[in-house]
Amino acid sequence: MSPLSSAHLLPALRGNPQAQARITGSRSFPDITGWVRFYQTDEGVIVYAEVSGLPLAGQPCQERIFGFHIHQGATCENGGEEPFPHAMSHYNPKNCAHPYHAGDLPPLFGNNGLAVSAVLTDRFLVDDVIGKVVILHSHPDDFTTQPSGSSGTKIACGVIQRTAGSCD
Repeated sequence: MSPLSSAHLLPALRGNPQAQARITGSRSFPDITGWVRFYQTDEGVIVYAEVSGLPLAGQPCQERIFGFHIHQGATCENGGEEPFPHAMSHYNPKNCAHPYHAGDLPPLFGNNGLAVSAVLTDRFLVDDVIGKVVILHSHPDDFTTQPSGSSGTKIACGVIQRTAGSCD
């Protein structure tokens, strides 16, 4: 087996994450709830998301796909007309063009209001994103449009926090 086999990485998911973000929906999407957990491994960070209460598709062949990013902001405070106005832009410490921001993640695919995703990334360490926010957007990231992929309105947010018992 190669060092990147699932047998090598899946044990990390059985342990405690080093950080996590509790996801809650905006005022317009109050049913959205879930967790994004971050597991540091020798190969990179496993980002594992479980979200429920997502908006449903209106018609067949139009299943909902949601943009999923780490943003530079440190709060999910809701404000006036714009949801999560202090989320700021995508986490991008190397000043890369989109979709090469460290915070650019694969989209979440809605499944009757649920989404589960796991991705391995070497674009950041868990310690790098502590205090940043995870954002779900109303539309998928097109991975082209600058600077944020035309992913639409912010519909849910969570602050990434170190989990109890994890080391600094």
